[in-house]
Amino acid sequence: MAKILVTGAAGFIGSHTVDHLLAAGHAVVGVDNFRTGRRENLAVALRAPAFSLHEFDVAQLDALDRLVAKERPAAIIHLAALVSVQESIADPELNFRLNVQATQFVAEAARRHGVARVVFASSAAIYGDTTDLPIRETAAKMPISPYGAAKLASEALLLGHGTAYGFTVRCQRYFNVFGPRQDPASPYTGVISIFERRYREGQAVTIFGDGGQTRDFIAVRDVARANVLAATHPGLAPGAANICTGRATSLLEIAAIFAQLRPGAPAPVLAPMRPGDIRHSLGARAVAAAELGFTAPTSVADGLAELVATSRT
Repeated sequence: MAKILVTGAAGFIGSHTVDHLLAAGHAVVGVDNFRTGRRENLAVALRAPAFSLHEFDVAQLDALDRLVAKERPAAIIHLAALVSVQESIADPELNFRLNVQATQFVAEAARRHGVARVVFASSAAIYGDTTDLPIRETAAKMPISPYGAAKLASEALLLGHGTAYGFTVRCQRYFNVFGPRQDPASPYTGVISIFERRYREGQAVTIFGDGGQTRDFIAVRDVARANVLAATHPGLAPGAANICTGRATSLLEIAAIFAQLRPGAPAPVLAPMRPGDIRHSLGARAVAAAELGFTAPTSVADGLAELVATSRT
């Protein structure tokens, strides 16, 4: 078993990744500054002897370098980031510091201290508004926000470092991740967690447009497993892969599943489509299947059932 360092360990995807690593028998070193992460997300991990938690900002000069020098992890899973497209537009300097400069520090720590593998939380946002579906890894990269641009720049930065200095980099291009621990109070959170909170409170959800718009929704438990595979799968070549299901689900389908899970929920309210909203998004899953041995078996219905079961009532 290996020692793995996880940045953004107390976040939505990070905490699930930590749990999966520990369940697989790995030692985990977690880092989080708790800007958006929550200590309660690590309630199980904090009881594990194989887990240690360090509180600092990855974008703080030398802090990560000192920790990597001390711990000598076999791999770094870099999940710490500014996770909001809207916030990246409102504050591009913060986006650069948290999403590019922090990645540079990760790359340098890996170079200096012989880390064999870096796994990076990238995003389908690097593809922009492409209408050529399903989106393949070879599709044109045309980000339409500072967030997407930072993810694309970070991929290039890490892959260049890996090639020059001899460590493996895997870029995980997440599609629409949902599940327990996603903060529904944040204005930047995913549509499913917003729907879940509204239904839990007995309120109607608002769907902008006719509800026929589709997304490739993937359960966070499957994303966490993909991260573990990317960090530990032997003989893995450098590269990038979509982390998706390859299945499209409409917002009306999401609302219908919630109606079954929460009987008596009000019917959705339809509002005019918002300018700039993408009509359809769907990822191609072949690369992750071939290179990581990864598929996403959790159906949207099963993932929503887990979310409802674990949410506060």
